[in-house]
Amino acid sequence: MEEDCCATQLIYGDGEFNSSGLDRFVKEVKLAECGLSYAVVAIMGPQSSGKSTLLNHLFHTKFREMDAYSGRNQTTKGIWIAKCVGIEPCTIAMDLEGTDGRERGEDDTTFEKQSALFALAVSDIVLINMWCHDIGREQAANKPLLKTVFQVMMRLFSPRKTTLLFVIRDKTKTPFEYLEPVLREDIQKIWDGVPKPQAHKSTPFSDFFSVEVVALSSYEEKEEKFKEEVAQLRQRFFHSISPGGLAGDRRGVVPATGFSFSAKQIWKVIKENKDLDLPAHKVMVATVRCEEIANQKFNQLVYDEDWLALEEAVQTGPVQGFGKRLSSILGTYLSEYDMEAVYFDEGVRNSKRQLLGSKALDFVYPAYTTMLGHLRSKALEDFKVRLEQSLNKGGEFASSVRTSTQSSMLEFDKGCADAAIQQADWDASRVREKLKRDIDAHASSVRSAKLSELNINYEKQLSSSLTGPVEALLETGGKDTWTSIRKLLNHETEVAVSKFSAAVAGFELDKDTSTKMTQNLRDYARNVVEKKAREEAANIMIHMKDRFSTVFNYDSDSMPRVWTGNEDIRSITKDARSASLKLLSVMAAIRLEEKPDNIEKLLFSSLMDGTVTVSSSQDRRIAASTDPLASSTWEEVSSKDTLITPVQCKSLWRQFKAETEYSVTQAISAQEAHKRSNNWLPPPWAIMAMIVLGFNEFMLLLKNPLYLMVLFVAFLISKALWVQMDIAGQFQHGTLSGILSISSRFLPTVMDLLRKLAEEAQGNPAPEAPRGAVSVASQSHRNETPLPNTISSSIPESSVSSNISSSDGDVEYSSPPLRQRRPTNVQEVEPL
Repeated sequence: MEEDCCATQLIYGDGEFNSSGLDRFVKEVKLAECGLSYAVVAIMGPQSSGKSTLLNHLFHTKFREMDAYSGRNQTTKGIWIAKCVGIEPCTIAMDLEGTDGRERGEDDTTFEKQSALFALAVSDIVLINMWCHDIGREQAANKPLLKTVFQVMMRLFSPRKTTLLFVIRDKTKTPFEYLEPVLREDIQKIWDGVPKPQAHKSTPFSDFFSVEVVALSSYEEKEEKFKEEVAQLRQRFFHSISPGGLAGDRRGVVPATGFSFSAKQIWKVIKENKDLDLPAHKVMVATVRCEEIANQKFNQLVYDEDWLALEEAVQTGPVQGFGKRLSSILGTYLSEYDMEAVYFDEGVRNSKRQLLGSKALDFVYPAYTTMLGHLRSKALEDFKVRLEQSLNKGGEFASSVRTSTQSSMLEFDKGCADAAIQQADWDASRVREKLKRDIDAHASSVRSAKLSELNINYEKQLSSSLTGPVEALLETGGKDTWTSIRKLLNHETEVAVSKFSAAVAGFELDKDTSTKMTQNLRDYARNVVEKKAREEAANIMIHMKDRFSTVFNYDSDSMPRVWTGNEDIRSITKDARSASLKLLSVMAAIRLEEKPDNIEKLLFSSLMDGTVTVSSSQDRRIAASTDPLASSTWEEVSSKDTLITPVQCKSLWRQFKAETEYSVTQAISAQEAHKRSNNWLPPPWAIMAMIVLGFNEFMLLLKNPLYLMVLFVAFLISKALWVQMDIAGQFQHGTLSGILSISSRFLPTVMDLLRKLAEEAQGNPAPEAPRGAVSVASQSHRNETPLPNTISSSIPESSVSSNISSSDGDVEYSSPPLRQRRPTNVQEVEPL
């Protein structure tokens, strides 16, 4: 298919720019795909000089040509453009309205200057169409126009190399060799005569323009020759922008994608009579187009599927190869930008590329920080796991922390390297520092927990090893109690401190911290002893009564005392109270320091040997002034080590004596009761009287054996009754109670004995009758031996009144008669 020239009017005759038409033209000819590989060829010259005809033959375009048979008039109005057919690279032909036309009248020069400036601004090659016979003329050769254009170019334009191709039409017999020098000389004169700004005073003409001259035969008279020459000229437009071509040294080319915008802006500036600066305009075009390309690429990046997938993936966790994938995505769009903006001004292109890169990096930076956050979290969790595993395997804490930290930081650094992108030099040091702080914080937390656990364990061991023995030693209350406690405390403390120091050695603590922790452990051990001592001191009354009960109720062989009447209750009571007072003196103060004190001596001299009872108030005041226990502190003992003050000791001793008097009274009562129970026989004088007065009866019995037999039988019956009725046991509770009990049981016992004798005499003993309950009186007076350490609950404390006074070491007891009831067990009647 033959290629279409695709022509359109660029600027209307009234000067209006056809933006929509140009956009359609650019789209139809696919100009945007050409980059910098395109050329613009414009033609200018007098009206009806054959410009359109030349372009149509030269580029196979279809511009409207003048119909010679209709008269010579204006054919092209404004500026038209068309694609040159069959020319490589892509070449755009621009047909300008002719100059010096009668149709525009006075305004003609304004538009021709505007169109000439526009052609020079946008074209790489400008064809200046002129008649051969006009060479050497002023107006016909367009010298005023060229002079104006050169002057404006010098004032407004920076150097932009444009090729001026003078086409001499309808050449005559004058040789071409003579025509070209004349034409170049006229152009040089025009250039030399143009006022130049200071910056271009010495700028040669060749810096702005390249001049080429070609002559063509008459189209009307020598059409075939004309076509042949035009065909030769056409060949020069092939690869015109290549080195050595017509426009091979052109500069300041606008990329094809910016041609439409550039042409519109140039015409706008020309119409507004503003200065036209091609380099500034080129920068402006490059700025607009590069910014458009950058925005387009950024928008494509925002909605890129690979990027969206990567962003979604990184929200849930670390992504393997994150940096490589993101670098590839960014590199794709930056490469596309480079390809599309490669033909624009390098400075603008690089600047916009940098902005695009910066904008793109800012856009993806949150994903990068999220990735670093995942890496930091993962490294921290790995550190925790490694540290825990190492500690569980028995590793030392400090070395475990170092090893785990190195592994986690190395893993984080590898992750950061994997997440890094080629287009940015992002610094992950802040995240790394935060990870290090988090690791240090966790290690410190674990260290504190481990040290606290160790401290608690050793405190428990100290508490366990000290509490029981200290309690036992304090309850013993011996002379060397506090010496033993000190030895125990020192030994257990040193053992615990030694083990604790060995256990914390792996933590590599500084000397001050280690010393402080061991001192805290020593203080804790001392506090355990002191706390236990205070607890025991709070229960001192209980301990004193227990000590008194033990010494008072048990002998040296730990056997219960039986108050038979041979015991020295006064001496036993004194020993028991001395033991209790000894215990009080032991618990009166904490003696963990090896300092002597007189507490025991003071207590014994004041409470055991001194006078406790003071009769009158005056005597009490005198005693208070001389009483060594009338104080709240002990000499040589600090207040913090005082457990029981002297005043409290005195008060406790009074209470102790009051609460132990009952036990002493009970012992005395038991001893008296035992004595009475063992004295049921008549007195010795009565026995002697019976022997003297009954001597005759005794001799009578010896002389008559029958009496002896009767006495023997009476003895047997009496013995049986004695055993059956437990007469000795009944009289242990007193004479009166024994008589009452025997009288109530005598008749039933006799009847029972007679029944048994009758059954045995008949030889048919009846089964033993069930043992019935005996009377209440007999149940309450059975044989029972009172326990020495048992106090009957049936005797109210108020019924006992005793007064024990101490004077010169002697203890006197005064007890009123006691009335007491003791429960007895029911004793079955045994057969004889």
